[in-house]
Amino acid sequence: MSTIKTRDGTEIFYKDWGSGQPIVFSHGWPLDADAWDVQMMFFGERGYRVVAHDRRGHGRSAQTWTGNDMDTYADDLAALIEELDLRDIILIGHSTGGGEVTRYIGRHGTRRVAKIVLVGAIPPLMLKTEANPKGLPIEVFDHIRKNTYENRSQYFYDLSMPFYGYNRQGAKISEGIRMNFWLQGMLAGIKPAYDCIKQFSETDLTEDLKRFDVPTLIVHGDDDQIVPIVASAMISSKIVSNATLKVYAGGAHGLAQLEAERFNNDVLAFIQG
Repeated sequence: MSTIKTRDGTEIFYKDWGSGQPIVFSHGWPLDADAWDVQMMFFGERGYRVVAHDRRGHGRSAQTWTGNDMDTYADDLAALIEELDLRDIILIGHSTGGGEVTRYIGRHGTRRVAKIVLVGAIPPLMLKTEANPKGLPIEVFDHIRKNTYENRSQYFYDLSMPFYGYNRQGAKISEGIRMNFWLQGMLAGIKPAYDCIKQFSETDLTEDLKRFDVPTLIVHGDDDQIVPIVASAMISSKIVSNATLKVYAGGAHGLAQLEAERFNNDVLAFIQG
């Protein structure tokens, strides 16, 4: 397996395929790099170098007791980029991975970055506060914490339903996708998975978004039941000065897997545009 060691000695697993301009993918919670398999095949076959890592505590990376916070996630991403000496990067982040990419820009800037894609991403802030009235109440995240702690195996399987919009009338359910979601979730360590809930819900990424100074594509489904569009993409697209917002009508949180052909071609057009 390909791994790097971060400053605190944590082993981070990554996949690095192909050659050409690099595209670096950051996955959502509680998944790992395999969530990007269809995208990595698509872009790898079109002459891009595709790189995706398992966030610390997730997938095949070390199951960490400490350091499970957004700053460290971003620094781990920076360590990977620097170890592989990647430049002129297309950074793509989904959900929590969108937060990781955003915090990476906030902490490390865009010196190595050409363009950014955020899909179903958490910025600027998921939690409802006085300053963020369209966010979700803390009880929503307490529920996620409770179920992850008590029976994450059942919870992750159940969570795949709203994640992919399979709970909507007329939805064509893929048990394979559901099981793949469950499997990736169960590969994560319970402590880092539990810690990550606070990070994706309570991290305010507003100031990080203001540091974006490269072309940015923001993709979001308007039926995203995990990261509602009103408190995320609709706000982020106004904060980022050079942003293009693309809304998928009826799109679910896992749209990159459900609508892979459309999403891949939209991203390709953005990269080449």
